[in-house]
Amino acid sequence: MGLIKAAVGSVTGALSAQFLEVVEPENMGEQTVFCRGVIKNQRNGKIGSNIISNGSIVHVYDNQFMMVVDGGKIVDYSAEPGYFKIDNSSAPSMFNGQFKESLKDVWERFKFNGTSPLSQEVYFINLQEIKGIKFGTRNPINYFDSFYNAELFLRAHGTYSIKITNPILFYQQAIPRDAVKVDIDDINTQYMAEFLEALQASINQMSADGERISFVASKSSTLSKYMADALDESWNTLRGFEIVAVGIASISYDEESQKLINMRNQGAMMSDPSIREGYMQSAVASGIQAAGSNANGAAAGFMGVGMGMNAAGGFMGNASAANMAQMQMQQQAQQAQAAPAAAPAAGSWTCSCGTVNTGNFCPTCGAKKPEPETWTCACGSVNTGNFCPVCGAKKPE
Repeated sequence: MGLIKAAVGSVTGALSAQFLEVVEPENMGEQTVFCRGVIKNQRNGKIGSNIISNGSIVHVYDNQFMMVVDGGKIVDYSAEPGYFKIDNSSAPSMFNGQFKESLKDVWERFKFNGTSPLSQEVYFINLQEIKGIKFGTRNPINYFDSFYNAELFLRAHGTYSIKITNPILFYQQAIPRDAVKVDIDDINTQYMAEFLEALQASINQMSADGERISFVASKSSTLSKYMADALDESWNTLRGFEIVAVGIASISYDEESQKLINMRNQGAMMSDPSIREGYMQSAVASGIQAAGSNANGAAAGFMGVGMGMNAAGGFMGNASAANMAQMQMQQQAQQAQAAPAAAPAAGSWTCSCGTVNTGNFCPTCGAKKPEPETWTCACGSVNTGNFCPVCGAKKPE
């Protein structure tokens, strides 16, 4: 049996009455990967059996792959949109559409065995990108971050999308037998386990590449590439679909990892002397404020503050002095960097070794100061410039 491409006018125009059966896909949603075709009666619009007969018209929409199946075997297909007439007297036509000739090899492996058609059915596979497949890591994933110099653990949640790249292979390997409609969630248990395994491997690869853990969520394109590389063999080659994109919606850390990150960030802030000094002054002010609200009276509170200040005064004074000294050094360094280079002293000369000198000999390499080039003017004046200062004559070439 085979398919014959029908002219659009013969189906939708005045002659449409001659085609009593038109096969359409049944309820194909955004996450539907596979559904059967149902026969819609042209005269009364009612949905009938899914068993097609010779002469029926099959309607294929954009981004759909249509298969004519008999006894579980594919007998013909079309990846081109349009209207096709079932003709049991012709050989399979195999409209490859966007897949060009790449489907023929798979067709040879799974084609119909040549027996007489008995119960032909039509099925459709969704070729659009299947989006919004949710994932979440059950257990924390280890991640060594060279910035924090620590082994951290994170959980990731988000969505990913897939696209069917070889519909015949996908039908044979991924669609359950006797299924009439399949959404991605119906077959995703095994694939989700494989996805999460590849996710851990990909995140570990990002760690090996030196990516900071806080940048993982913003590296969706990099993560998608790693995931595609990890799953190409088991998904694309063996099952006919591939990863398109991975989007991480949120990243969270386990309790110990969060403590390490907070400690590292706090240490980085406290390395700034101005922040340390501000923290100390704020602590003193908080202590005085608390003393004013002491339940035993402000006097008792301030007495306690005074005793504490006397006890810790030496430490706080030394710490504050160290902070001020470090801030002053930083300010001087910034000013030195911003200051223009000092002009060379009058009468100085630069030796061939690079030392700027004012004497007649270089103290670094001992070279003698070069004598200036002189010339004698016609008036008898000995000069070093380009013009004689006595008569104004130009230096001869």
